Amino acid sequence: MKQSDFFTKTYKAFPEGEETKNAKFLIKGGFVSKASSGVYSILPLGLRVLKKINNIVREEMDAIGSEEILMPSLIDRKYWEKSGRWNVDVVYKTNKNKKQDNEAEFGLGWTHEEVVADIAKNFIQSYKDLPKSIYQIQTKFRAETRAQGGLLRGREFLMKDLYSFDKTQEDLNKTYERVIGAYKTIFKRLGLKTIVTEASGGDFTKEYTHEFQVLNDAGEDTIYFCDECGFSKNKEIYIEKTHTKCKGDIKESRGIEVANVFKLGIRYSKYFDLIYQDENGDKHFVFMGSYGLGLTRVMATIVEEFSDDKGIIWPESISPFALHFISLGKNNKSADRVFEILKKAGVEVLYDDRNDVSAGEKFADSDLIGIPYRAILSDKTGEKIELKKRDESDVKFVEIREIAKLIKGEMQDAGGKMTNLASK
Repeated sequence: MKQSDFFTKTYKAFPEGEETKNAKFLIKGGFVSKASSGVYSILPLGLRVLKKINNIVREEMDAIGSEEILMPSLIDRKYWEKSGRWNVDVVYKTNKNKKQDNEAEFGLGWTHEEVVADIAKNFIQSYKDLPKSIYQIQTKFRAETRAQGGLLRGREFLMKDLYSFDKTQEDLNKTYERVIGAYKTIFKRLGLKTIVTEASGGDFTKEYTHEFQVLNDAGEDTIYFCDECGFSKNKEIYIEKTHTKCKGDIKESRGIEVANVFKLGIRYSKYFDLIYQDENGDKHFVFMGSYGLGLTRVMATIVEEFSDDKGIIWPESISPFALHFISLGKNNKSADRVFEILKKAGVEVLYDDRNDVSAGEKFADSDLIGIPYRAILSDKTGEKIELKKRDESDVKFVEIREIAKLIKGEMQDAGGKMTNLASK
């Protein structure tokens, strides 16, 4: 794509009133636009990143046999009343239409246990129908009193929520561990190091649950953990001297919660008569689990984790483009030709073809946007292209005819460092 064709542009200054890295860089770089506190529009550049995050999540959810659905955001009051969650503080409620007294009241979906349990009872009647799991990627709404931290805590946000259905508590435990394993794979692919942390169930369940926390000062949670044995608890349930697994030191850190998993048991099955019949004809309530992953929050967390004073440093797996190709000087025909070569070779390339912008501004924008690799063609480079990685200072010069092959197949060695292309 040509940068001159962009719908959006970068800003010269940081947005006023924003303190977190993700808010500063995502707004300044033209990835998102703030509509109001906790509410953001995802712009084309940001949507490219978000789609790649979503694709990774979908692939790992599909890999454990879960099926994707899409449930409504507008949820009838009757569902919430069955579970006793109509008056939970975070629910956005619609005003009843006074002209139509029979019209139902609704709440905007902040989670979907009630709706999915009601759906499941139409399809789960026998032990032969179990186990099952379904997930969705959908916008959620929560009436946060303190919407802050950019996309880390919003009133409207994108989330992946999965719901599992099992015959027994033992089966639920196995599903629970399988989803945890899938989440670990997801975060590894995203480049995020997470700690599985024990926490309370909140408005979801009375049992302890688990959160995936990224240690970062921008986080709202405080967690206590041990590097030696994997012990980790959220401050809300932590009691000193409960660490008995090893002699390692307990450390305290701020954390960003990027995902959570809940063993719901039969709580919602009771509310909605979600029952199955076993081999002997006896009836039992279905055991449910709920598993959330904040997609826009993950995008924000990645910026908090991977950035410097110049801008974002996107992991290659979710970068909006693979290569930022910059044309300098008057060599436009050669630059256009390289751009076409890269496109035909299937390289995701952002081509900075702007003629009314200085070299310094182009470099600043490139650092801000944070694409992993930058290639420069100028009068000085001649028939070669200057190539560097966003987070490294080393520069390599490669032949124009080799650039597409190198970008697609030889940019990284097994250790994750850029191969010495100059020797090839």
